[in-house]
Amino acid sequence: MARRDIPEINAGSMADIAFLLLIFFLVTTTLNVDSGVSKKLSQKPPPDFVPPKIKQKNIFEVNINRNNELLVEGERMELKDLQEAAIKFIDNGGGVGKPNEDGTPGNPCDYCQGERSETSSDHPNKAVISVQSDRGTEYGTYVAVQDELLKAYTVLRNRLAKERYGMLYTELEKAYKDSQRQDESIKKKVDDIKKSYPQIISDAEPTSAN
Repeated sequence: MARRDIPEINAGSMADIAFLLLIFFLVTTTLNVDSGVSKKLSQKPPPDFVPPKIKQKNIFEVNINRNNELLVEGERMELKDLQEAAIKFIDNGGGVGKPNEDGTPGNPCDYCQGERSETSSDHPNKAVISVQSDRGTEYGTYVAVQDELLKAYTVLRNRLAKERYGMLYTELEKAYKDSQRQDESIKKKVDDIKKSYPQIISDAEPTSAN
């Protein structure tokens, strides 16, 4: 009886298929991204730097305790109410702003729509939001608080940009990025809104849980 040869299997095509499948899964797989807050860290001040004195009424204190409870200006507050409270503080406009670059006194906020209370912030460029958490505070809670505060600034910037330029601030930012950051006319508008409502959020040293 004649011996029959067993045909060899061409593995070359299988390797190609496996390689293509690997590329497919690499391209289509979604990776989990850690949540966070986009913030630009300030530069280290010089040794002889003397910090300016800040009136207490120009500081908006936000505290997060170890139980992830929110205390704003010493009062218990729900996270959903933080944005509105921050807007009210930033937009109060109860006094004058910082001195001008030429040394002349600052001006009242003519674009603010707040209550102009004498017990709240004088001007958006003087309004400081101080956030202090506890070392036992959950990271997710801290991020959620920061997110609400950044949204407060976005609301105010959008309103002012709409009044001055007929576009939301977020639309101006997108238009500037789409122009490859070369359109100076859009940049001036973006800078104008950012200067009118500067994001001044300070992170105080966390307290220690006992």
